[in-house]
Amino acid sequence: MAKIVSYSEAASIGMHGMVLVARAGETINVQKIADITGSSRHHVAKVMQRLVKEGFLFSNRGPSGGFKLNIEPENITLLQIYEAIEGQVKVISCPHEKQVCPFEKCILGTVVSKMTQTFRDHLSSNTLADLME
Repeated sequence: MAKIVSYSEAASIGMHGMVLVARAGETINVQKIADITGSSRHHVAKVMQRLVKEGFLFSNRGPSGGFKLNIEPENITLLQIYEAIEGQVKVISCPHEKQVCPFEKCILGTVVSKMTQTFRDHLSSNTLADLME
């Protein structure tokens, strides 16, 4: 089955993991996040460490270690998390970012830019605080 929109496992782990950390209210470890998200422990650790490096999380090693938010949940948008993992979401008209189109009018019309803008708007208008309930 073809997918029009691609949403990486890393982005999913990052956003879901951050919501889990926010909801926990206490330190939550890699294994628990991996169990809940159905992801490999190694991949979760890699993504969460990226979010530590970006300043969203504080991590503590050891038997009682794990992750806690470093920023208040109302000050973290899903877009910030997504972009920390995947890079900047740019609204573009051509999915291949070509300067010259072989046709006078794009065969995809404005669907690519509309989908990207809708995706970006959704992520930027939702904070971790919105998803804590």
